[in-house]
Amino acid sequence: MIHIAWPWMAVLAPLPWVHRRWRRAASIGGAALFLPFATSLATHDVTPGGARRGARALFVLTWILLVVAAMRPQWLGPPMPAPTSGRRILLAVDVSGSMATEDMANDASRLQVVQQVAGRFIDGRRGDQVGLILFGTHPYLQAPVTSDLQTVHRFLDEAMVGMAGPQTAIGDAIGLAIKRLRAARGARAGHGAKHTVLILLTDGRSNTGVLDPIQAARFAKQVGLRIYTIGVGAPAGSGPFGLGGNQDLDEHALERIAQITGGRYFRATDAHALRDVYRQIDRLEPVAGRAQWLRPTDEWFAYPLAAALLLSLAAALAGARAWL
Repeated sequence: MIHIAWPWMAVLAPLPWVHRRWRRAASIGGAALFLPFATSLATHDVTPGGARRGARALFVLTWILLVVAAMRPQWLGPPMPAPTSGRRILLAVDVSGSMATEDMANDASRLQVVQQVAGRFIDGRRGDQVGLILFGTHPYLQAPVTSDLQTVHRFLDEAMVGMAGPQTAIGDAIGLAIKRLRAARGARAGHGAKHTVLILLTDGRSNTGVLDPIQAARFAKQVGLRIYTIGVGAPAGSGPFGLGGNQDLDEHALERIAQITGGRYFRATDAHALRDVYRQIDRLEPVAGRAQWLRPTDEWFAYPLAAALLLSLAAALAGARAWL
């Protein structure tokens, strides 16, 4: 569909005729350009009448093309959906040695259960941007915040127990998330800010790292990062003879981190409970806002502008031949 962006520019069309109608001859003795050969030009016009009419037609057509170009014609393509979102979601997943424990599902480690459930969560965040942090003794940014959810899901599936070290540095993982949030905001300066949340999943307590988890949570609050914490693993003493289960989970620290940043703490003891946790987070942080419709635009002003240039060159060449 053809669209005229600046239709009001059409008021320029009669400008040359208005000028010709209302212009006044210079008064005798007034300020004027002195041309001693003007009289001879007026009385010895060598331009044939047909040539004059052709030159006038070229001028009229050139002017019309210039006005059309100034009106900025555009071609609008068919409407296309453009989902909007106010969210960036960072997943911080514990890959320390204890995540190899098989107590949340039959013949599946804690990490494997997380990969299956969190992978479906990632796939459902259409329109949002998701990033992935893997942490153990050290945190690593495995996938930057991106709308390429398939790649983030693949990186999560490729995670292995112990790849970031055997211990657990929760504070450093939060610190890395804060660093990535600041970098993202700097890159988007002047383009508006998006709401960012961190979903931190672990099965233990912070036993290494530079940054204390509670202090890291206070820093997160200062930069507007909301943290949802998830503790995974079977309940302590759920195994035979009152043994087994997750004996190391520091639920108090995870609750405090979530409380400080305005998030929530969740406990997942098996795969079903973990799926329910991610469903609750989906409700708390809804996927993409109302979709907007955009139409691709192709500017056409260059075509009448180029035609006007060619016609003006033709008029100039025709005038030059008439005087030779």
